[in-house]
Amino acid sequence: MDTKIRSLIKKLTLEEKVSLCSGSDFWHTREIERLGIPSVMVCDGPAGLRKQNLEDENGDVNNSIKAVCFPAAVNLAASFDTDLVQSVGEAIGEACQAENIAAILGPGNNIKRSPLCGRNFEYYSEDPYLSGKTAAAFIRGVQSKGVGTSLKHFCGNNQEYRRNSYDSRIDERTLREIYLKGFEIAVKESQPWTVMCAYNLVNGVQMSQNKRILTDILRDEWGFKGLVMSDWGAVRDRVKGIAAGLDLEMPSSYAAYDALVIDAVRGGELDEADLDTCVERILDFVFKAVDNHDDKAVWNKDEQHLLARDIATECVVLLKNEERVLPIKNDDHVLFVGGFAKKPRFQGGGSSHINCMNVDSVLYAMQGNSKLVYEEGFSAVSDERDDKLFNRAVAAAKDADKVVVFAGLPDSWESEGYDRKNMDLPQVQNDIISDIAAVNDHVIVVLQNGSPVAMPWADKVSAILETYLGGEGVGVATVRALYGKINPSGRLPETFPLRVEDCSSYIDFSGDCEEIEYREGIFVGYRYFTKKKIPVQFPFGYGLSYSTFTYGRMSCDTDTMKDDETVEVTVDVINESNIPGKEVVQVYVEADIPDTRIRRAVRQLAGFKKVFLEPHEKKTVSFILDKSAFAYYDTKLGDWYVEPGDYKVEICKNAEEVISSMTVNVSPRKPQKRVYDENSVYMDIMKDPAAGKIAAPFFEKFAATFLDSGKRDESAAEAFGTDLEVYLRDTTLRNAVNMSLGDLTYKDMKELLEKLNR
Repeated sequence: MDTKIRSLIKKLTLEEKVSLCSGSDFWHTREIERLGIPSVMVCDGPAGLRKQNLEDENGDVNNSIKAVCFPAAVNLAASFDTDLVQSVGEAIGEACQAENIAAILGPGNNIKRSPLCGRNFEYYSEDPYLSGKTAAAFIRGVQSKGVGTSLKHFCGNNQEYRRNSYDSRIDERTLREIYLKGFEIAVKESQPWTVMCAYNLVNGVQMSQNKRILTDILRDEWGFKGLVMSDWGAVRDRVKGIAAGLDLEMPSSYAAYDALVIDAVRGGELDEADLDTCVERILDFVFKAVDNHDDKAVWNKDEQHLLARDIATECVVLLKNEERVLPIKNDDHVLFVGGFAKKPRFQGGGSSHINCMNVDSVLYAMQGNSKLVYEEGFSAVSDERDDKLFNRAVAAAKDADKVVVFAGLPDSWESEGYDRKNMDLPQVQNDIISDIAAVNDHVIVVLQNGSPVAMPWADKVSAILETYLGGEGVGVATVRALYGKINPSGRLPETFPLRVEDCSSYIDFSGDCEEIEYREGIFVGYRYFTKKKIPVQFPFGYGLSYSTFTYGRMSCDTDTMKDDETVEVTVDVINESNIPGKEVVQVYVEADIPDTRIRRAVRQLAGFKKVFLEPHEKKTVSFILDKSAFAYYDTKLGDWYVEPGDYKVEICKNAEEVISSMTVNVSPRKPQKRVYDENSVYMDIMKDPAAGKIAAPFFEKFAATFLDSGKRDESAAEAFGTDLEVYLRDTTLRNAVNMSLGDLTYKDMKELLEKLNR
């Protein structure tokens, strides 16, 4: 194939090469008929196939074919089950094959920096490890069917307001550890066929022409082999984009930039070799899609609808269950309240919106249940209060054994294109939940929302079930969970704060400005809340079960390791109940280095596994942790580095609840080479035995100045006192020269620095 492509490139005219670097229309690559170069089609996703209806005479890009809507990305992350996520990818890959689609435009892998981002439902998590592992699983699933993916939106796309023009100002360590890490994991583990660059700028450079990120990091450091395409309309300067490694502009700009690129090549501004490289990657993508297409592929939508139900059940998160009010018994007289019971909110708005073949509502799933009464109470599409509906629901609640209120965010409250203004549910929903809780002691709230919401009524209700945006099978999945046909096993992939004002990004998120400062650094989500000890509604990784799980013996196969080695962590998990269920075992790592100079989170996720246990069954779960679990990004080294010292390996229920821990001492195979300069501090130099030995005479000479009472200025004696150790602690090399009263010279300092840095 490489030989064929290189041969084709030699036959292409300059004009043809340039034309291949943008789409032919909204969804297709360009065809060169004379050389047998075909056109292929890409489509939106990734909750399902969103293929434009090509038979639509009006060419409406929002008119898509009937398809199956799977749970949103946030749901898949909530499953904490990469095998499950891979099965969703496989199903979507089958749909793409049947419809002759070269690549699905997803998954979305951006970090949930704030709960207010309007597109959070389309992203996995606030944690880059969970995001990366989930994205990698989805990519593996789709691409196992011979269909490509487009990992997006690369990178720093964490809000919708001004998304085409804002500049994400992110320091290097934060960029690497938080906003690039999930992409790095997905690229290295699954090699997506394509990566989609984001609309925004990062540190002053438009992502569509950001050579450092698109080429130096993505390709040269991570080894990405595929095609980089633009988000739709994200190109700013096509000439700079080609030079930076942006291969394909989408959609077609109808030759708006072609003449500029041709002139740049002919004028020497753009190296034709860079253009050839882009063309080569485009052709590789096109022919890979053609060669992998299966003309006999079958898309069984009915089977996939049943699969969508099963997937949704695995993503349900049980947040509260006082007095085991759930599961509901078959003979309970139950009242269902809320417009969402009849018209579920099951998917997000924007480019991931699927034209569903079939949607299960909760009322559909409850057909024939004579113990059920339904009152609408409030609308699923607005915050308007109808007193008649409202009062009827509250009155009916008095006579019910249990009341289930289906609450959530209307479609218009969160979507691609704009950010949420707050974390609130519509006020009518908060009011009706509170009023019903005042007349009934067994109130259950089921949430349908794409991101965290405030819960002023949380202490008043007995149970809370988070279904997020569960896809077209959400109604059946919800009823299964409510009535115990399945045992909820999801966990929160994000923190639910009590107030949006508690979030680390609150001051710097969105706003009417062109530059968005990521001042919180690495302290995003649970990294911030645990560090500041700020109470939250529900922590990252939180979720309950109808089963009761306990943990037994934890062990590590070593208590000391080099950073190129691994440690195996094992723990016993026991189901102490009579109910079969699944537990999500979570491993976190916490640095336990008292004199560290590195700002660190209290703990960060290093592994997770979902395990099924029969009643009273015990299983041993194991994890392999390598350097990545302990390292931070050292900006001076320009690489990942493990600070030598002790690290706690913790088995946790969630980001705030540690069950057991063991200490492992980790040291770098190659000690970090420190570079000393005029600002190097005494206490840092003396921590390094070799450096301390070299520098000791220098500082002893400086100390002698202060001990010489005949030479020392008496005012200085009063200012500094006689505790030299305290004073020396923060003294830099240049301080010592400046304050030595001539005993040390600039030449002495330079000679010392030469010795230290050798």
